[in-house]
Amino acid sequence: MGRLNKAERQKKLQDKLEENPFLIDKELAEIFGVSIQTIRLDRMELGIPEVRKRTKSVAKQAYSKVKSVQSGEIIGELVDIELDQSGLSILEVTEELCLEKTKIVRGHHIFAQANTLAVAIIDTDVALTGSSKIRYNRPVYIGERLIAKAKVEKAKKNKFYVNVETKASNDTVFTGEFIIFSVDDPDKEV
Repeated sequence: MGRLNKAERQKKLQDKLEENPFLIDKELAEIFGVSIQTIRLDRMELGIPEVRKRTKSVAKQAYSKVKSVQSGEIIGELVDIELDQSGLSILEVTEELCLEKTKIVRGHHIFAQANTLAVAIIDTDVALTGSSKIRYNRPVYIGERLIAKAKVEKAKKNKFYVNVETKASNDTVFTGEFIIFSVDDPDKEV
């Protein structure tokens, strides 16, 4: 982006964050060719919270739609959901998720994010994973952000075919094909 004056940059910053509220300050600094500190100052002047607060705000709306799992059971922050259609979650890779020696995230965390997202998008009280076919494409390191997108490809009665693609740094790091079953509530009187 060519050199913008402060007012132009702030307007474009607002537009960028409306388009994608999950951009972090470092990414915004690269987009606008300014320092991270400049982005932080611009956000503060505009009253725009940092990415974690923006994500939590969007997540509250998404969690209110979920029926099949409790919000605490979803791995990552659920930020968008259309029941029986699609969903999006974000997981920040912290030290606790990584192998101590290599700082590479443990695969079961990546799988858990994808699996719980696949279950969460099903519009039922109880949904269970029947099977999955998964592939890890590259290691994920501490400090990266995992963005998982789930999409229902096909549904037959109580059987849902859900594809999940997880990206980090614009690379597809994981793909999964899940078969999710909608199950009658076991506590329900017949």
